[in-house]
Amino acid sequence: MPDDAHAPVVRNRKALHDYHVEDRIEAGLVLVGTEVKSIRAGRINLTGGFVVIEHGEAWLRDVYIAPYEQGSVFNVEPRRRRKLLLARREIAKLELRSHESGWTLVPLAVYFRHGYAKLEVGVARGKRAYDKREALRDRESAREKEREVAGWRSGK
Repeated sequence: MPDDAHAPVVRNRKALHDYHVEDRIEAGLVLVGTEVKSIRAGRINLTGGFVVIEHGEAWLRDVYIAPYEQGSVFNVEPRRRRKLLLARREIAKLELRSHESGWTLVPLAVYFRHGYAKLEVGVARGKRAYDKREALRDRESAREKEREVAGWRSGK
């Protein structure tokens, strides 16, 4: 994610658990007004979502954006596919990587930048079960070390 970006509205923490993310690309999202309001309210779920390249265009699939409560007739289908705005060379690069064996395109985060909704897309490879267990062990040992340092600093 770029340095001048605002804090993410939502992160796909499950993707970082399930995949090794090799590369990250920022893409614009084509949304309707009520979807933007729902995203600003944090009512979006990236878990299970993915990006596909069809006919030279990038599409975001299976991402749930809750209908806006005051949207009435202006609300759209919550799981509709949404177009991603990318340069042609970026789409070509993503298409090549996604067709390689074991690689997939996953949404990592949604945030607003200069008033526009942006999606961070990760080029990722799936983790095996033992990789996930190892990551959990590493995280737990780091947490334990932090607890010990905090206890040592407080004099306990």
